[in-house]
Amino acid sequence: MTNENKMFITATEMAEMLGISKGYAYKLIRELNSELKKEGYIVISGKIPKDYFKKRWFGYSA
Repeated sequence: MTNENKMFITATEMAEMLGISKGYAYKLIRELNSELKKEGYIVISGKIPKDYFKKRWFGYSA
């Protein structure tokens, strides 16, 4: 599956994309997943939906 078709971003991909450490990427994913969980969504540890990441990080939806 190509990156364009992937629904989730992993900590490794986030770290590369943002130029941050993998540990900090995991911390960000935990925070974002916590937000989603409070809204009633099911979350996957270590991954964040690509569209939600873009919305929260860049301020727009894909």
